[in-house]
Amino acid sequence: MNLKRLGAGLTLRGKVEGQRQTYHVFEGEKFFFICSFSRTKRKAGNFNVVDVEAVRYAQRLAGGKQGVTSSDLYRRSRNPRLIGSALEALNILYVLVATDQAKIDRRRKEKQLFFNVKKR
Repeated sequence: MNLKRLGAGLTLRGKVEGQRQTYHVFEGEKFFFICSFSRTKRKAGNFNVVDVEAVRYAQRLAGGKQGVTSSDLYRRSRNPRLIGSALEALNILYVLVATDQAKIDRRRKEKQLFFNVKKR
């Protein structure tokens, strides 16, 4: 990963309220950059990078489906290069929410997040 390229030209696409964190989603040239800040440490946080192609692939897999979980998306995927784990799938779903292609289904009270993905 080229760090110069990573930070250049990022555009804020949106904020996503997860169960315990707020995720800020930025769009770059060929990727999305997702960052969250620690609730306990003032100057700490995490970031993840998601390939644009992985988001397009996930939209094709889950578009029009209700109650999609990150585990569901990971299991449906036949391309580990694009969706290699349930955590990667969760980050992709956060990008879909930030880009208004999905919504978090807040009616469900389970520990796991459920997403309703819009059809393209």
